[in-house]
Amino acid sequence: MSEPDKFEDDLLYALTRTGEGFRPDQTDQAGLVAGGYQRGRRRWRRRSTAAVVGGAAALALVGTGAVYLTGNGSPSGGTATVAAASSASAASAASAAALTPASAGAGTPTPTAAATVSGDEVLSTFKALLPKGGITGAGGRGTDDPQLKGTYVGAQLVFDDGAGKSLLMLGVQKHRPGQSQDRSCPELKPGQLDACSVTTLADGSKLYLSEGYEYPDHRATTKEWMASLTGPDGREINLSEWNSPQEKGAPDSRPNPPLTLDQLKAIVTDKSWDRIVAAVKPDGVDYAALSTGVSLQDRQAILTRLLPAGVSTTKVDGNEVVMNVELAQGGVTGSLVVRMQKLTGQTEEAKDGSQGATTLPEGGQLKLYGPGTANPKGAPMAEVVRNGVLVQVGEPPTGKPLLSLDQLKAIATSPEWKPRK
Repeated sequence: MSEPDKFEDDLLYALTRTGEGFRPDQTDQAGLVAGGYQRGRRRWRRRSTAAVVGGAAALALVGTGAVYLTGNGSPSGGTATVAAASSASAASAASAAALTPASAGAGTPTPTAAATVSGDEVLSTFKALLPKGGITGAGGRGTDDPQLKGTYVGAQLVFDDGAGKSLLMLGVQKHRPGQSQDRSCPELKPGQLDACSVTTLADGSKLYLSEGYEYPDHRATTKEWMASLTGPDGREINLSEWNSPQEKGAPDSRPNPPLTLDQLKAIVTDKSWDRIVAAVKPDGVDYAALSTGVSLQDRQAILTRLLPAGVSTTKVDGNEVVMNVELAQGGVTGSLVVRMQKLTGQTEEAKDGSQGATTLPEGGQLKLYGPGTANPKGAPMAEVVRNGVLVQVGEPPTGKPLLSLDQLKAIATSPEWKPRK
């Protein structure tokens, strides 16, 4: 996979973490989990817009495939919001005051990470946390699965406490520092959710609990209740249950899913997940590994010096690699994205002198993108590779153009973009 394609995939993956895990049809165990993961990935992509609204913003600028990652990756606010609760919710809330699981608020894991965690281990850990009842159709997937590359584990099963079968799905993943996105309760429409809350636990973890429906428009009566835990160590543990043996396409088997919100909370906060979380590899882009050591503040200062006369910055945010900038010139506003990163083994291909690249007098290579260039696709952008550092300066496709391509070139080719590590 090329570096541009990898960045685009990582961007979509990182910004659309809905933790939905497995969404398979009821077939054999291997098919259950494999099919569910692929379906979950498709949903991540379909729901990218909604995820961006609730978390960090992202813009992808694709010239010859170069992708700009923007936003600071910080979590969205976690203010508690509670919808009008159903009678079942009220009972659950009442029991919450009396029931505080000993494992609630599990902190950063201390055990040594196992080399691998098998799907059977994930499944057995999940089963051990369930109340008494019958279990069928069980399957798990671990860090040894080559398709998932160690960044996701999960399990699913059909649980029956004697009052009707219920599908339960659990997924565990881990995000890099500063890249977790907490769930938040939406502005609820009548009937969309029966209950929703977000609370901060003693260790700083954020716990999301909701009682909702498989279809918000109630085209079917199937309910989905869920718990989602995001922790300071990057963990994200998601658990969903339905009042049906299938997520879709099967009659309801009971009025409500079998586990209360307290029970869902007890499962996702249990310390038995610590060892599994420790074995899971972080997903998404490792911005720290790509950092040149130039802080966001210093990059902003460099850009300010390089902007044309009369152009000023009105807002700047970003991370170790990307800087998102809003510009103003008189009464005209515009947007700019600046990406500065070290070249890694996967980005060495940027130095291959491909079509459209020219050698700069002071060394390094320059490529220009946009209409009228050798690389006409995408928004206007100037890209320089010099001394192991990639600098890209361009306009996001959703922003308003303010600088000309020559002005972008002047900024990108400046010798001021020097690494500090």
